[in-house]
Amino acid sequence: MTRPTPKEIKPIAQIAGVAVDDEIATRISNSIGPAFEGFEAIAGTLPFDLEPALYPIAQTQKVSK
Repeated sequence: MTRPTPKEIKPIAQIAGVAVDDEIATRISNSIGPAFEGFEAIAGTLPFDLEPALYPIAQTQKVSK
């Protein structure tokens, strides 16, 4: 498990149906990078995958009170 680069994030997002530009791909990489680094020591031992493709949707949805 390695930290994804913006170049890797763009096609992943496109496959998920979420178009992202270079700036958003960079923001996603910077935002989820620490999570990848934190799990680096136990990479491959958990049934867990970090998926950056839906990050823009999660960041733009309104939360109802």
